[in-house]
Amino acid sequence: MKGRDERLLLIHGCLETMENDAVYHDGFLLVRNGLIAQLGDMKDCPEVMDGEEVLDLSGKTIFPGFIDAHCHIGILENGLGFEGDDVNEETDASTPQLRALDAVNPMDYCLKEAAAAGVTTVVTGPGSANPIGGQWCALKTAGKRIDDMLLKAPVSMKFAFGENPKSVYHGKNQAPMTRMATAAMIREQLIKTQKYAEEKHRAEEDDGYDAPEYDMKCEALIPVLQRTLKAHMHCHRADDIFTAIRIAKEFGLDYELVHCTEGHLISDCLGADGASAIIGPIICDRSKPELVNQTLKNAAQLYADGVPFAICTDHPVIPIQYLPLSAGLCVREGLPYREALKAITIHAARAASIDGRVGSLAVGKDADVVIFEGDPLSVYAKPVLVLIDGKRVEL
Repeated sequence: MKGRDERLLLIHGCLETMENDAVYHDGFLLVRNGLIAQLGDMKDCPEVMDGEEVLDLSGKTIFPGFIDAHCHIGILENGLGFEGDDVNEETDASTPQLRALDAVNPMDYCLKEAAAAGVTTVVTGPGSANPIGGQWCALKTAGKRIDDMLLKAPVSMKFAFGENPKSVYHGKNQAPMTRMATAAMIREQLIKTQKYAEEKHRAEEDDGYDAPEYDMKCEALIPVLQRTLKAHMHCHRADDIFTAIRIAKEFGLDYELVHCTEGHLISDCLGADGASAIIGPIICDRSKPELVNQTLKNAAQLYADGVPFAICTDHPVIPIQYLPLSAGLCVREGLPYREALKAITIHAARAASIDGRVGSLAVGKDADVVIFEGDPLSVYAKPVLVLIDGKRVEL
């Protein structure tokens, strides 16, 4: 997607970099070959080169492209039933070997809607039917072929606790039908992976020791145990949140609490634990028992107790174009404005371990840029320009 020897100079815009809270009220940003080559105050703006396109953005604000850190876009497709639903493999409760990139349809129209709303990166993957659901990926929202759109794969491993696995497998009359079974199945697979990894290592060190038979599930989970791949833990209710943390501590996992609906009830504990979360969907009803304590004040309470978080839509639960609006509603209920912006930019990037590429405006990062004339978190907001890898998106 990145162009060759292409330069675009944005001038006289207010740069909200999300990088150490730096703001340039009269700033410039130079894009070169799809990357941010230079940025800063207009007094430091380089001279215009021959053939360089220049855009005057006086009165407008430049933000890093927005990021949805948890959704099912492309894998639970727009307007389709079973034919476009690849989100849950309900034939096996433990499926860490599944890869989202093999299921995402880059032609899903909702990706265009995301890009037009300024959501330039999405983290998408399997749902929460299985205690271990599979590998998620991060991709840009413009392109035709997922291999070219991928930012990182895998980006996380999906685990699920509470109501969803219970409700799916209760109907099949098989485990897990209880929260106990869900936790036990996750532990069993992680312990099996530990032993598998130990045997692999021993075989590599000792020619006389036979390597274990190849196990695709264990292979997929080894990076999780090595902390090179994050565990994203689906959990709404407070007790399920604590179970997720308990298992993460047992196995030393690098984890994110996904949804964290009752986080506001236990935010002091989460802050003390050093936990972080991806919260949402924000704009939805209390459609199941686990959501009975859902509140728009969740974000503000987590912030007050020092719990870092991103905001997500869980698309298609909430259409992905309402990600900025979701952040705006959290501001209405007490979340500081800048924290809301961070929750859909740099904090979202950190939650998915992609902050080296996206999430803020910084030299060397991908030129994913969204430009607004007014408040991007307003119900009236619409970008005037979106760039993904330095290229304009059709709005």
